[in-house]
Parts: sequence; structure tokens; C-alpha cells
Amino acid sequence: MKLTLGRVADWIHAEGNFPANAEASGYSIDSRTIAVGDLFFAVRGERLDGHDFVEAALANGAIAAVVSTRWLAPEGMDPSRLLRVPDGPVEDQNGDGVLLSLQQLARAVRRRWGGRLIAITGSAGKTTTKEAVAQVLAARYCVLKSRGNLNNAFGLPLQLLRLEAAHDIAVIEMGMNHAGEIALLARIAAPDWGVVTNVGTAHVENFADGQAGIARAKFELVAALPVTGVAFLNCDDTYVSQFGRDFEGKVVYYGRGPCGDPHIESVQLQGAGGLRIQVRAGEQHSELQLRLPGEHNASNAVAAIAVGVEAGVPLAECCAALEKLRPDEKRGQVLTIRGATLINDSYNSNPEALKSMIRTLASVPARRRILVAGEMLELGPEAAALHVACGKAAAQAGIDIVVGVRGNAWHIVDGAQQGGAEALFLETSEAAGEWLRANLEPEDAVLLKGSRGVRLERALEALQQSEI
Repeated sequence: MKLTLGRVADWIHAEGNFPANAEASGYSIDSRTIAVGDLFFAVRGERLDGHDFVEAALANGAIAAVVSTRWLAPEGMDPSRLLRVPDGPVEDQNGDGVLLSLQQLARAVRRRWGGRLIAITGSAGKTTTKEAVAQVLAARYCVLKSRGNLNNAFGLPLQLLRLEAAHDIAVIEMGMNHAGEIALLARIAAPDWGVVTNVGTAHVENFADGQAGIARAKFELVAALPVTGVAFLNCDDTYVSQFGRDFEGKVVYYGRGPCGDPHIESVQLQGAGGLRIQVRAGEQHSELQLRLPGEHNASNAVAAIAVGVEAGVPLAECCAALEKLRPDEKRGQVLTIRGATLINDSYNSNPEALKSMIRTLASVPARRRILVAGEMLELGPEAAALHVACGKAAAQAGIDIVVGVRGNAWHIVDGAQQGGAEALFLETSEAAGEWLRANLEPEDAVLLKGSRGVRLERALEALQQSEI
């Protein structure tokens, strides 16, 4: 949303001698990707302080920069291009007044816009469900959706600042790895409807009481919804299925279970080609050919159908929209290399998602099925056991070769070997790429999946480089 610097200053209580009528056409926290006319927010991250890049942002075309009142501008910098804000208390976003101002501006823009906002959270499937919900709603409405997975205290405000009067609905992803984070995001975004996909073990090391603590953190979204709102809950998840008990608004359950409406009647795995799903919503029945590999995507798709039907999109129209959905890069992307099928699902991993994708790999027609699995991070004291269980699941599914990559992936190898599968451990993603380059053969099927920190896509890059 375009705003004058004067309006921005009023909403974030900034001071300075800037031209009040000058207009910001966009908003950024990254000096490298700044666009001409953007307002730059010099936020402090874990490793870098945005104040160190104010000069670069202004040189690259930023109309102005929001900075701390305590920051000393370099000699010669034009003071009329600075909006100064005080730092906050240490317990509030570590006292970063610039980040607080970014969030405050996003909150003001969201409320000025005033349309329906749908927030999506869960341990797995958030981004895919966000894409699916937006795809369905776009059949009837003008929709703003979060870009990529910009779902935290930095990224979510930037998404809200993209709102325009023409948007009917906003679909926003909310992530977390500690308690209280979703509550903060909800205070900024003020969601009307909320979707909770599942409660898994991702980030479990940050919760002393394990999955129960993760469940309470995910419930923060439901707790933030107004009584006029709607909560869309996965009735197949042990925790999420209980979230509607204390919610005074409308609850829509979806899934395979008997409480689900919309209800998944059947799912047929079609290997790397995706899924064929029979679904019912009320008295309507329809079939959906989903081009996203992985049985778990049936749940993501029916979540989108639940939202669509509630928003007035007929079931058949929801299914037709979802059939146009394609996997994003590193999220179930299917490639053909050397006559082999490769499923690049390397963006992230957790035990539940890995087991689901193992079942997908097992359903792919192939001469050999090869799992290249990176370690899964933030699993706490149960990490070893959870990795072993995934290795055993691969062996039980008939995976021919299991390649564990880095750290705790050694336990995946151990579990696979206990189950009787051929398995080996490699220290790096690059080494996994070298192994694939030496061993991949026509008619093989390969799955790449690991936590973001493993950067397993580097194995694919090494393999692709060999084909040039």
C-alpha cells in the first residue's frame, strides 16, 4: 500500500525533517533487493544490523529509511531521508524499535484495509496449504497471499504492507519455533479465519513438554480469532481435533475422519504424479487430480476446499482450481535426470513429512528407489530415536538404498540397516551429489529431503552440474 512519509510517521510515531508528502511505494528490510521508492527499515537480525546498510539502501533508491533515534548517521548523510523511532523495552522484540515500527505500520495498514484475513499455521504443510487456499479463493476473489514462507515477525509485516484496496481476501502464513510467536503475529495481522494443519515434532527441542507445548503454541491462532471468525481444523490430528472445544466462533473440521466435512473419501497415490482424491462436502461429491506428490498433500488440499466452500466457492470449482496447482521449487518438484525420476523435496523436513514422502517414493514405478535424507534439526532429546524410526520406515517401505546426509542422519542409516535395507552415511550434501553422480542410473527414482540447514539442494546442484 502506498503511503506518504507523513502518514507513516503518524502511525509509527517517527520524528525527523523528512518531506511529509513524499510517497513510499514499497517496504523492505534488505538493502540488496531494495526497489526505487521503497521505505527501508533498518531492523536488527540475529547476525546483522540494518543500520549498517542504510547508506546502501538509500544509494539503491530507497525513498527514506526508518532508523533508531540512538543511531549516529554517517557524516554527510541527508537527514531529510531518515525517520527516527525510539527503541522499545528489551523484552519486546529485543528492544528493536525499528522492528516494532515495522510491525506497527503493518498492523495499521491491515486495519485500514479492513478485509477478511485468513491465517494458516501448523508444524508441516503451512506453505503448501497457503498456496492451495489462495488458489481456490482466486477462482472468485482478488487474493493477496504471502510470498514464499515469509511467516515470522520480520516477514509477515512485509506481506501485510502489500495489501491494496482491490484485495478481497488476504491469505497469510504464520510460523513459530517458540511459544508466544503466533500470538504476536496474530496481534499484528488480526486474522478473521484461521487454519491449523497439524501438530508435529518440528522445533520440539524448544518446548520442555514436547508436542503438548507445540500444540499450545499452535492454538494461539485459534485463541486470537474473533467470535465472528471461523477455525478450520484437521480432525485427523490428535491435538488439532481438540482445538475447537474452547472456541466460541464457528468450527469447520476437515480430513479423513468421520468428523470431517469436507471429508476425504479416498486417496490413490500416483507416485511422482501426485494423488487422485475423492472428496465430499455436504451432499456434494467430486474427484480431484492433485499434481503434488505426497499423501500428506491430500490433507492440505481438503483444508483449502474447506476454506473455499465456506467462502462460497462450490466444491467442483475448488477441485478444478486445485488441479492447476504445481509444486514449488524444493517442495515436491519432480525432475527427470539421466532417465531417472528425482523428487526434490529438500526445502525442509520433519519425521512425519519424511515418512509420508517415503510412502510416495515407494509408490513410484522404478528399477531402484533411493532415499537421500538429510538430518532433521531441532528435535531435542528424541532426535536419535526419531531418525532411527524414519530409517526403519524406509526399509519397511521397500526403499532399495538409503543415503543419510550429515549429523543425526547417521541414525536414519542405522534404522534402515536394522530393517535390512542397503544404507550409507555421507557428511555433506555435496558428497551426496557426488554419490548420485557416480551411481544414478536410468529408471531409478530418488527422493531428496532434509532440514533447511542441511541445504540438500546442493546435492541436486552437484548432479545437475555434471550434466552440463
